[in-house]
Amino acid sequence: MQTSLKQIEEQALGLSTEDRAKLAEVMLESLNPALTDVEAAWEREIAERIAAYDQGEMPVYAAEDVFAEAKRMIR
Repeated sequence: MQTSLKQIEEQALGLSTEDRAKLAEVMLESLNPALTDVEAAWEREIAERIAAYDQGEMPVYAAEDVFAEAKRMIR
């Protein structure tokens, strides 16, 4: 016997909040697999930036300086 959409919905609603969130994520990813590729690319980019920062290869700016420069630019 094939499970109906209504039965699946009822079962899903019986899950914990955390499990429903995981299920929703999996279902959304199945609709747009390209999104998974984008997320994976961002994860790689983030890891590379963190490594560059940790190795002192990336310039670091104080937040106060960044905000002051942004305010100067919009005036």
